[in-house]
Amino acid sequence: MTAHIVAAGGGVLLPDSGNLKLEKYCLGLARRASPRVLFIGTASGDDPLYLARFYETYGQLGCRTAHLPFFRRTPLDLRTFVFDFDVVHVGGGNTRSMLAVWRDWGLVEILREAWSNGIVLCGSSAGAICWFEEGVTDSLAGELTRMTCLGFVAGSACPHYDGEKERRPAYQRMVASGSIGPGYACDDGAALHFVDRTLAASIAARPAARAYRVESDPANGFRETALRATLL
Repeated sequence: MTAHIVAAGGGVLLPDSGNLKLEKYCLGLARRASPRVLFIGTASGDDPLYLARFYETYGQLGCRTAHLPFFRRTPLDLRTFVFDFDVVHVGGGNTRSMLAVWRDWGLVEILREAWSNGIVLCGSSAGAICWFEEGVTDSLAGELTRMTCLGFVAGSACPHYDGEKERRPAYQRMVASGSIGPGYACDDGAALHFVDRTLAASIAARPAARAYRVESDPANGFRETALRATLL
């Protein structure tokens, strides 16, 4: 069974923009022509406005939709609930709090099993970095920090590379100092598509959006390489 993860820097679930290219790309990976899409908004505390954006966005695309709540009336059988869907979309917010809740409820292993069984995992910001071994997060007040994530795919990740001015220099410093391992950064509107843990494509919903490979370099501290992007 082919396993898919699509990790975006940001710029998704914005129905008013009319640019739903990344969402459509994820739907195109699903096992059926009319995919069922589940939203997990734990990182935002199941924020009602975020939920509304999800339902409006995927509603425009004709999908059957639902969300998995963790702050009121959580389904008893999480595995059965999750496995009823073809795509799982994880929203942004506080990655540290999100992963703590998931671990307490036993969701991490359910998502790992779902992924290995062909359910597409996707998301942006917290919903992107969570799949990597490490991520750059603003979960704590103050400066951006490194956090340990789920390790479904190897390396580190940084979202909002062009959308938040402190992201790029912070990630470069972390990689140069060795406080975080090498990995990938995504602009808002750019995403990485992993197939069976291997990077298969770099995609973009707008012409200027890019994803990057960021590694340490003995001469300059870090080396940043723009990945060739497929414009959707």
